[in-house]
This record gives sequence, C-alpha cells and structure tokens, in this order.
Amino acid sequence: MSQNTKPSALDRSDERVRHDDTIGGAIRAFFDRVKAGDLGVLPVVIGLVVISVVFTSLNPVFLAPNNLVNLLFDCATVGVISLGIVCVLLLGEIDLSAGSVSGFAAAVVGVVWINMGWPVAAAIFFAILAGAAVGMIYSFLFNKIGMPSFIISLSGLLAILGMQLYILGPTGSINLPYASPLVKFGQILIMPAWLSHLLALLPGVVIVLSGLSVARRRVAAGLTARPSSILLIKAAAITIGLEFAVWYLNLGRGVPYMFGFFVLLVLALQYALTRTKWGRSMFAVGGNREAARRAGINVKGIYMSAFVLCSSLAALGGVLSASRLASSSQQAGTGDVNLNAIAAAVIGGTSLFGGRGSAYSALLGIIVIQAISNGLTLLNLSSSLRYMITGAVLAIAVIVDSLARQSRVSHGRA
Repeated sequence: MSQNTKPSALDRSDERVRHDDTIGGAIRAFFDRVKAGDLGVLPVVIGLVVISVVFTSLNPVFLAPNNLVNLLFDCATVGVISLGIVCVLLLGEIDLSAGSVSGFAAAVVGVVWINMGWPVAAAIFFAILAGAAVGMIYSFLFNKIGMPSFIISLSGLLAILGMQLYILGPTGSINLPYASPLVKFGQILIMPAWLSHLLALLPGVVIVLSGLSVARRRVAAGLTARPSSILLIKAAAITIGLEFAVWYLNLGRGVPYMFGFFVLLVLALQYALTRTKWGRSMFAVGGNREAARRAGINVKGIYMSAFVLCSSLAALGGVLSASRLASSSQQAGTGDVNLNAIAAAVIGGTSLFGGRGSAYSALLGIIVIQAISNGLTLLNLSSSLRYMITGAVLAIAVIVDSLARQSRVSHGRA
C-alpha cells in the first residue's frame, strides 16, 4: 500500500474519538459542533452577556441583587407556560392560546376559591384540570378531525378569552387575600441561604455521578469513555457559577421559592424528555412523523400528551401569575404573555421545525425575555419600544435557528 494513501472515514472517526478523550480534543469537538450548526446554549449565553453589559452601563440597578430577585419571580410565571410551549414545538406544532388558558385558569382560581369558598388547594387543582380539558379538546380536533394546530389554538384563544370574561362577570377582577399561602408563595417566600447553597451543589453532583455511570457502562461494553478530568471540570464550572449566583442573590432577598419550583419543573420535564420512552417518542415524532408511525410509536397518543401537557402547564402558569399579582382579572393572560412564552422557547433553543429542543430552552429563554423587559422598565422606556425590541430578538432567534438548521443539513446532522 502506498504511503500517500489517505486515511479512511473509519480511521478519521477513530482519530476524533481519541482526540475527544483530552481536554483540547473536547474543546475542538465543541467548535466542530458549533460549525456544524449545533449551537446549544451559546446564543443565549452571548445574548445574556450583551444584555447585562448594555443595561448595566445605562442603569447600574439592573444587576443589583434585589432587582435580580424580582426578575426571577417574574420569570417563573411565564416560564412555566413556556415549558408547555416547548412540548408542542418539539412536534413541529404551535399553541397560540397558552396565554388565554393561563388567564382563564387564574380566573377559575379566583371564582372557585373566593366566590364559591372552595379550599385553595382544590381551586388550584380544578384550574389545572380545566387546562388539561382544553388540551384534550385540542388533541381530539387535531387527531380525529385533522384541524391544523394553528387554527385550533387560534379559535381556542378567542373562545377561552370569552370564557374568562364570562366567569369573572361585570366586576372583572377578584382580589386574592395577601395573607394566603398562595399569594405569599408568589410574592415574598424566599429560600433560606443554606438551602439555596445546598441546591446549587446538586447539579454538579448529578453530573459527576451520571457521567461516571455512563463511563462504566461504556467501558463494560468495550467502548471508549471520556476521561473523568473533563467531567470534573464541567461539574466544577457549573457548581462555581451556581454557587456564585446564589451568593450574590443572597446579598439581597435571596432565591425565591417560586423560581425554585419552576426549575424543578424544568428538571422533571428534561428527565422525561431524555430518559423515558415517551421523551424519545416526542423527538422521533417531531423529527419525522411517518417514520415514527412505522416504527410502532403511538403518534396520536404523543400529540395528545403534548397538547394536554401544554395546556396544563399554561393553567399552572396562570395560577402562579394570580399568586404573583394577588388577583384574578380580565387582563390576566392577555397582552404579551403568549408572545413571551413562545419567544422564550424559541430563543432558548427549541426549533420551530420540530425534533430539536429541551426543557432548558424555557428556562434560558424566559431569563432573556424578562431581562430585556426588566431593563427597559428600569430605563422608563415606553411599552412600544419593549414590544419592538422583543420582536426583534425573537426574529433574530428564528433566523439563527434557520441558519443552524441549514448548516446541520449541509453537515449531515439534521
């Protein structure tokens, strides 16, 4: 064989595997993924850095601990709604009525709890159940009738808004008692410092334990495994970042319980998407519906679960919004709530084309959205500018998603 013979594709693949076993190789592999259109959280991180620098230079209060605490309170309400939006976007569908469902759920809580005298827990459960019922209706119209999700949710937006106005009656608003646990949860309850620091340690511990478990299984199967040094560096970086964030927030009021609840929901959905048969089926259906059907996946059941989960989380977000505002009103769920929920999912990295995304998209995206809104409020700018800037950020996110998808196709990673 000639010495000038080029290495085969298999040889090049083996070489990449060996390089990835070093820190330098892992860095090169990261840049290779970025070039191939697999951007991950990079756009969000860059966006947050730019937002922080710009708004802090214009108003130093933006990065003040207590302002960030208020920002986290606001993130939780719309973030939970965005978490449901992620589910339908993964299937390449859309729900335009999530904001209306959240407003309707807030109204249900007020009417059932205050006007009818139900226990607050029962009122919350009934409101979420009403949201789930909306999702069931959507899934029936989609699976049985064949209506596009765009038309279904657009019709639902108007119908549910009408129901919200109807049950609230001529008063249009119901005040919730400030001394109630629900309102305290949405406005003042803060984690003790020791608890927030302890929770900040958990992600790093989970990364190390799960990484070592995967490495042992790969070695047992005769495959190569990443060195533990890379795993430890990743876990240490995340732990240091989270502990610093918690320490800084504790210089003010501290970490809100409501934001911790939102993060818990994010982790639960992320686990379901990545570690369960249902989650793998979600990505399969979103990537190629017909191929998923031929593989034996219950496609209609997956669509039903996504619509029900989206509406249920929207209802839960409405309950949190009512607790935050201490009222159920006609304005709940209107305005830019639906826009922000969808924008957060897309900005966080969930593709509008389906098949790509994660629960972390809602968390990262809503932080970007609320950071922009909070910064513009501190600058005392008009709502018109906030809408225009948020719309521009959403357009940029969609452009990045489209370009990344084209790059993945050209590199054979779509």
